[in-house]
Amino acid sequence: MYNLPQKLLAEFFGTFAVVFVAAGTISASQCLASQGQGSPDWLVAAAAYGLSYGVLRVAVARISGAHLNPAVTAGFWVTRRLGTLQSIGYWGAQILGSLVAAYLLVAILPDAGWRERALGAITPDLASGVTRMQGMAIEGVLTFLLVFVVFATTADAQAEIGRAGGFAAGGALVAAVLMAGPFTGGSLNPARSFGPAFVTRHWDNHGVYWVGPLLGGVLAAVLYDWAFRRDRSPA
Repeated sequence: MYNLPQKLLAEFFGTFAVVFVAAGTISASQCLASQGQGSPDWLVAAAAYGLSYGVLRVAVARISGAHLNPAVTAGFWVTRRLGTLQSIGYWGAQILGSLVAAYLLVAILPDAGWRERALGAITPDLASGVTRMQGMAIEGVLTFLLVFVVFATTADAQAEIGRAGGFAAGGALVAAVLMAGPFTGGSLNPARSFGPAFVTRHWDNHGVYWVGPLLGGVLAAVLYDWAFRRDRSPA
């Protein structure tokens, strides 16, 4: 069994890595575009985001459960799989990991790579014609699907399918981001949005990326718990 500091460190490092890759990939695409060597490729950004999430879930699942997303932790908290203090610790570790990733990217990347897209904070933003309510709905529904996959593959001992569970969540994230990309940018993770927004001071529509994912994550967890959970004792 791992102790709480080890679990928090795993959540910090896992979230740091996911945000570093997700925001870094967008910055790399923008850097190439500024040099006339191509344009930002949303397919590449979605694949990098989902693959990094899947890989890190596999890497730290045995330590902390590999939430790496406040919406996932909210689902575990509301279904009493995680206590309140531990949930707060997880949220803090995830936010701190996001902040460190964003600050490190700004420190090591050229301005051309991150400034125009606000270190990826602009990429998760609402497209023209998409209202905040619509944005929250898109982010919420797709985070619902992501968290449902997490719960269905890894939340209970009866649902455990080994390392494939991490990649199932990563694949679900890729699919969700590809759908949401043109409308909201496809964050589906408050921590993914917070670090880049804080560092670049880009707060436009930022609440969308908290309200939508958190509501979606909680609803997915409650539905799974009500309809499919076999083991009723809290983890």
